[in-house]
This record gives sequence, structure tokens and C-alpha cells, in this order.
Amino acid sequence: MDQKQYEYIAGRVSIVTPVYNGETHLAKMLDSVLAQTYPDVEMILVDDGSADGTVSAAQSYSEKFEEKGYGYRIVRAEHKNASAAINQGLPFVSGEYLIWPDSDDYLEPESIRRRVDFLRQHPQYACVRSLSYYFDEETGTRSKKADEQRGDLKKLDLFWDILESKTFVCCGCYMLRTKAFFEVYPKRRIPEYDVGQNFQMLLPFMYRHQCPTIEEELYGVAVREGSHSRTVLTQAQEEKKYRDYEKLVDEIAENCGITDRESRERILCWKARRRYQIALKYGRKKAAANALVWLHRCGGFCISEALKEIIWLYFVNGWVEEKIYPIYQKITSRKWI
Repeated sequence: MDQKQYEYIAGRVSIVTPVYNGETHLAKMLDSVLAQTYPDVEMILVDDGSADGTVSAAQSYSEKFEEKGYGYRIVRAEHKNASAAINQGLPFVSGEYLIWPDSDDYLEPESIRRRVDFLRQHPQYACVRSLSYYFDEETGTRSKKADEQRGDLKKLDLFWDILESKTFVCCGCYMLRTKAFFEVYPKRRIPEYDVGQNFQMLLPFMYRHQCPTIEEELYGVAVREGSHSRTVLTQAQEEKKYRDYEKLVDEIAENCGITDRESRERILCWKARRRYQIALKYGRKKAAANALVWLHRCGGFCISEALKEIIWLYFVNGWVEEKIYPIYQKITSRKWI
């Protein structure tokens, strides 16, 4: 790669978007980029080995981007996953700022400008985020139901809130300073797992940097049947996805240098809660009991939660795992403030 592509052009915003079989929905996102009021943008679109007319649809926009004065690059890759596709685009990033919207979502016209203006006015921050709204792709109407919690919008330290799903990871809402991002990933590669790309993009960065929130809905999330996030998985696929998330979080913890006991136990609790949820979903009683044991050991539940889960396991499922009863005794004999 030419070294010039590793220099950052002041003021430029780089957009890296992976797309897979996006022929029917890609236009809306590209049109929203072209409608931006910000003058200096480069669009890096990575086709993840699409089997439909995605590439042709993308190529039809080349002239429009040229007329707008925006950079436009289409990168073609073999089909793998979104994180691998992101990695195909990162070497071409040249902007001072970086965003990575999904291929079926929508940037409000002031979305880029508002975030760049904030970062220019607040040089102490390496990133900023805005809010999102949800819309029906077919009708365009906004939905009141959101997939993610917003959480405490005044909070700046977001690492744990993102990991524990207490706030949103909506990809198109975040803008990062490119130089700071590539200090996290100097080889311009994020970990490749088939679980999306947002944990990789956000968690190591948020461990190092505070992130304020612009309380404006500057990004639209399409609610679309057949989208990657709404694809129905088999039990084997979902269990593999859970394992991959655990491996990814371990890799992220290593990247962040997380070694203190409290943080490691908090990560263990995160794993145990997820294991418990999927075990219950598929009726794997022993796995659910083991996850509860693990949660107890790392202090991952309070008395009310513990009793509720134990009663559910006992009365609804009609069984008692041999490891649960000793924990029940400890819980009921312990003083709780």
C-alpha cells in the first residue's frame, strides 16, 4: 500500500461500509451520503462477495460521487463476514475522521457535519456519537421500538456500558478520530469474527477514550426482514456465535491490557449471563445451572435475581441441579443490605 494512503487529510471524513447482497437497499444509504452538507467525504464501499447485482448498483453511483466532489472507491472481496470486509477497506482510509454506517441505513443530511463540528470544538475528545431512530424500510415510517437501550447519555466512559448492553453500539452513530483509532490497531486490521464489527471497532477505543453524546437523532436504522442482525439462526449457529463473542471479548481484553481482578471477574459475569440465557433458550438444564454457579462465584446476581432464577428452574422445569441447592442455602443464610 502506498504510504500516502496512510497520511490523514485534515477535515476529511472517511466512510467504510461493508455490503453483502445489497442490490435492493444500497441506494438509500448512498443517496444519504450524497445528501450530506459536509464538503469533504470519501466513501469506501467493500463488497463482501455479493451474489446479486450489488457491484453493478454501486458502480452506477461513481459519476454521482464525482459530481459531488466526494471520493468513491469500491473494494471487492471474497465473501467472509462484515469484520473481514471492514479490514479490506481500512487500508484506504485517508480522512481525519472515521465512520462505518451499515449498507441499509440512512445518514441525516447534517449527520457528518454536526459530529465534525463537535470534535473541532472539543479537541479533548477522540470521538463523539449521536442518537439513532428506527424506520420501516418498506414504508419509511419511524418505529417507536428500538433494538438497543440508550442508557445514560451524559456518561462519557462507555466501555462497560457497551459490553453489557446498557447503551447502544449502533455503528453509524459513532465518529472516531482516525489517528487515535489506528493507534489501537496500527496494522489497520480489526479482529475477524462472524459477529459483526462493532465490538471490535468500539470496545478497545472506548477503553482508552471518553465519548460524549450529541443528543440528536442523526442516523436512521432500517428495520428490514432478512437483514444480518435479524437473520434467524439455528441452535448450532447461535451457540457458535456466542462462543465467538467470548473469544472476541478475550482478544479485546488483551488488546486493552485488562488484567485487574475486578475487571476480569466482570467479564466472566458477562460470559456467564449470556451462557445462562442461551442455555435456557434451548433447554440445556445442566449448562444453565453451571452458568448460575459461575454467576454466583463472580458476584453476578443479587438475592432477588438468584431466588427468581432458582424458583424458575425448580418449579417451571421441575428439576434441581445438584450444584444449585448449596448455593441456595448460602444465599438464603447471607445478610443482604
